[in-house]
This record gives sequence, structure tokens and C-alpha cells, in this order.
Amino acid sequence: MRTIWAPWRMEYILSDKEKECIFCVKPEEGRDRENLILHRGGRTFIIMNKYPYTNGHLMVVPYLHVSTLEDLPDEDIADMGRMTKYAVECLRKAFHPEGFNVGINIGEAAGAGIEEHLHLHIVPRWAGDSNFMTVVGEVRVVPEHILETYDKLFPVFNP
Repeated sequence: MRTIWAPWRMEYILSDKEKECIFCVKPEEGRDRENLILHRGGRTFIIMNKYPYTNGHLMVVPYLHVSTLEDLPDEDIADMGRMTKYAVECLRKAFHPEGFNVGINIGEAAGAGIEEHLHLHIVPRWAGDSNFMTVVGEVRVVPEHILETYDKLFPVFNP
């Protein structure tokens, strides 16, 4: 068995977790930049991951608080698809990634960090973004402050 080390995730793992669901609370607060909300749709919204794997790591989140796909209405699933497509288009314009990882982790055993509220991850990828720094130095390099990334992406998502 091979082991994949992801020490940059320790900040999230060891951090104090909010008692309320962040995906329910953050959209209601009205502080989109502070909360990293890039774009709002009728049934879903796009938010930046506070602990990204790469620059531009986004999540598409339904407003409805459910933990499984089976509990999500078809209209919400369709909107997640549309928003995912839109996010990929915007990330291509803004950052010109060479590829993407897109997926949903359902349940703690599947890697869901916030398992009580379904969400979809979009991770832009570039050749070499998993390089020696991660493998040898056990350090993930995200080359830009998250709010600088937000400020670059916001006008692309909201023309």
C-alpha cells in the first residue's frame, strides 16, 4: 500500500470547527468577499476553498442543506451541473489551467471534510503542480494570497 501525504491539510483538521454549517451560514451573512463567495445562482453558489489544493480551488454548493445526492432535488442537481460548467469556463479564462479535477466526496469515509452539506470540488491543475516541494518538503505551495485570487476571479465570474 502506498501512502499519500497531505500535511497542508493539518491546518484545517486541527482548526476549531464552526458549530453551524458554514455552507448555510456564509451565504446569509452578506460578506461575500470575506466568505470567499464568488458567484450566486438561484439554487447553488460558488465559493473558494479556504484550504485549497491549488490556486483557484472552488466548490459548488447547493443552498439546500443535504448530505447525499439522493436527497437533493433534480433541479438542484441540474443547477450544480450548470454552475460547475460555468466555474470551469471562468477558471479557464482567468488562470488557463491544463486540466481539472471535479468531484464530490460523499461521507467522511470518502474524504468529505464537511459531510453534512453536499458540495462539489473543482480543482484546476497544471503540469508539475504536485512537485518536489510537496513530495520531499511536505509543503504545498499556493503562490498567491487567497483574497488576491478572489479579486482576480470575482470580475470573471460576475462580468
